[in-house]
Amino acid sequence: QVQLVESGGGLVQTGGSLRLSCAASGIRFTTHTMDWHHQAPGKQRELVARITSGGRINYADSVKDRFTISRDNVKNTVDLQMNSLKPEDTAVYYCSATWNKVYWGQGTQVTVSS
Repeated sequence: QVQLVESGGGLVQTGGSLRLSCAASGIRFTTHTMDWHHQAPGKQRELVARITSGGRINYADSVKDRFTISRDNVKNTVDLQMNSLKPEDTAVYYCSATWNKVYWGQGTQVTVSS
């Protein structure tokens, strides 16, 4: 059974930092591209950051130079370090794992107060 479990969300003031973590089980983690997405109320889910099985990284323009994605292929985790947070970063953040199909976590809420 595949499970992706996100943690680390919460309430933070503008300019603050949070570190999200996603723990994966039931998949061959090293073969999967791992993504972080976010979805704000009334908006579509958007890709925030991606790290491939080979370590290639991409970021959405809105988070470049503020967010850092990393993976630990021993612990089967993917983290998202979020710095200089803005109110527009407020959303539910989802982890996903992709190889031959896409698996999703349940999401973790991030709220940035102004």
